Amino acid sequence: MLEEVVQARGHEHVAGTHASTLELTSDDYLTPAGDCILGIEADRVPADFDPAFVAACQDETATVELVLEAAGNRAVVTGRGDPDLTFEDDRSLVCRTSDYVDDRTVMVAADAAAADLDRELVAVLAEGATLSAALRVE
Repeated sequence: MLEEVVQARGHEHVAGTHASTLELTSDDYLTPAGDCILGIEADRVPADFDPAFVAACQDETATVELVLEAAGNRAVVTGRGDPDLTFEDDRSLVCRTSDYVDDRTVMVAADAAAADLDRELVAVLAEGATLSAALRVE
C-alpha cells in the first residue's frame, strides 16, 4: 500500500453538503459556495505526490481510499483509480462519485461525497478543527 497524507484545517464555511464531490484546497479561504470543501490550507496538493503513488492510482483496478480524521471523528471514503488521473493540480484535490476526471481528481467512483459524511465530522471542521487526510492506494 502506498500513502500520501495531507494536513488541512476546517473553516466556518465548511458545509459538507455537495452530493457528488469532496475537496481539500491549499487556499487560505473558503466561501459559502464551496459546499464540497472540507479543509483549507492543505499542506500538500496532488502535484506534490510521489510518482509511484500517482502511477498506482492510474490503474483503473486500483482501490483508492481516503481516511479523514478530525477531533476524534473519522470517515473513510473508498473509490478507484483511473488511467486519466494526472495529479497535476497545485491547488486542490477532489474525490468524485462520478467517473469525471480533471487535474484535481484523485479518485473516481467514490462511495461517498461531502454530503454523505458524518455530520459530527463536518461540524468540527466548521469549528476549524485540524484535518488529517490519508490517501491510500492498493
